[in-house]
Amino acid sequence: MDVLALIVEVVVVALTLSGIAYSLIALFAARSFEHETRNLASTLNPSSAPGVSILKPLRGLDPRMTIGLVSHCEQQYPGAYELIFGVSSLQDPAVAEVDRLRAAYPHIPIQLIECPAHLGPNGKLSNLAQMLPHARFEHILVNDSDIRVSPLYLQRVIAGFAGPAGSLDPTVGLVTVPYIGHAEPGLWSRLEALGISTDFMVGVLTARKLEHGIRFGLGSTLATTRTALASIGGFQSLVDQLADDYELGARLTRAGYRVNLVREVVQTTVPAYTLRGFCDHQLRWSRSTRDSRRAGYIGLGLTYVIPWSLAAVIASGGALWAISMLSIALLVRMSIALTVGVGILRDGQVLRDVWLLPLRDAFGLFFWAWSYASDTVLWRGERFRLNRGTLTRTSSNPSS
Repeated sequence: MDVLALIVEVVVVALTLSGIAYSLIALFAARSFEHETRNLASTLNPSSAPGVSILKPLRGLDPRMTIGLVSHCEQQYPGAYELIFGVSSLQDPAVAEVDRLRAAYPHIPIQLIECPAHLGPNGKLSNLAQMLPHARFEHILVNDSDIRVSPLYLQRVIAGFAGPAGSLDPTVGLVTVPYIGHAEPGLWSRLEALGISTDFMVGVLTARKLEHGIRFGLGSTLATTRTALASIGGFQSLVDQLADDYELGARLTRAGYRVNLVREVVQTTVPAYTLRGFCDHQLRWSRSTRDSRRAGYIGLGLTYVIPWSLAAVIASGGALWAISMLSIALLVRMSIALTVGVGILRDGQVLRDVWLLPLRDAFGLFFWAWSYASDTVLWRGERFRLNRGTLTRTSSNPSS
């Protein structure tokens, strides 16, 4: 038993030290991103601003959707842009929102496209494939219905396609942006929003630094071109993918294009989850990431420095050195959370909820481990099986 206890102690100490090292690397990656993207928006030459088609698939009425849609109609963009909405049926409740938007902003070209074909299990990509032929412009931008953006959003995103001289760089195939979650009332919503700003986006910035660039997209914004899309088979080639945003960036990278992450933060809505809804969503997210980045995902377990350092305190019987290590772990975890969550993302919710970080990280470690227990996910009321990112429907009435 003494030997087993020693082994456990050594393992959790090693994991804690790995987590501390990761946090320090993440701090360096965050500083690097801030320095490299500080003046990116100014590189866009207004006279070179291309026309942009914004594609937004809709399904039902999402929380804060109206605010998000309105923000897209109030862009200070020097070029032309249009909004294209897609629904599977004209009976969808979202159609009324599009009609109200047309009435309020008659100067904005707005199209509503019915997308009746079911091209694959990913309904969003199925709709996008049917919406794309209706787009007028070469540059295509996709984001979710509830995404809320600033008036300079479109200008800053398209600046991600610009080269040093301000003209468009044809080697850029995708531009994506960070995001934060607006938490609806409730503990589970707050935990997910906290995780986005202090865990997920930290991982994105760290991957960008370690891999010398970003090789995936974030669903908060996927800006690309028709030419780049055609090189990978268009949206239709992604209709069986769960992590379509990640896969779009990965395939464009393999096709020889660059992916840019620009410093324009957008906001999504995190619904008021029940515990079951929170767990289902976190597991889908975890298993999606696991299938997309298998090698990197294994290392994700090392990043949960607070749970590992607490385990070290318990394993050592409350030794002073273990308590000191816990203090260091808390310091570096709080530092990276505040640096990215507040300093880069400007998410004020992080200051309110920073005391929840130990609980958030404990859940994060739990879902990381649980993600290996099965290949099934729940998505919009349907159960799917994952096979290296590919979706196969198993039932439409999931049970517990």
